[in-house]
Amino acid sequence: MHNSIYKPQIGFTLIELMIVVAIVGVLSSIALPAYQDYVKKTEVASAVATMNALIAPAEIYYQETGELDDSTDLSDIGIASDSSQLGTISIADSQLILTFSKYENSAITLTRSDSTGWSCAASGEAANLVSGCL
Repeated sequence: MHNSIYKPQIGFTLIELMIVVAIVGVLSSIALPAYQDYVKKTEVASAVATMNALIAPAEIYYQETGELDDSTDLSDIGIASDSSQLGTISIADSQLILTFSKYENSAITLTRSDSTGWSCAASGEAANLVSGCL
């Protein structure tokens, strides 16, 4: 029988660990921007859903009073200006506007027209993240 003092390797060498850390770093540098874009798209989609839910109460208010303008208070149609965590909601010139607090110069705007009904538009960074509102 041959007795050897050589022990088989148990664990990883420093080089192997450094390679694994480098691979994880490269993968995260690729995945993080994709994840951030996904989060932005989800937030804009949530804002669009919030705004679409406001169409019915705003239309009822308009049908009852015949106006939806700067003098209309949001509480008159049953919402609060800070009801969305993504930004503030306001009314101006027959428009419901959600202005994002997170994305500069971005907003979702619902406009009421007597001839075509409600139309939706996105501006700023939100316009690049949403394909359609209604």
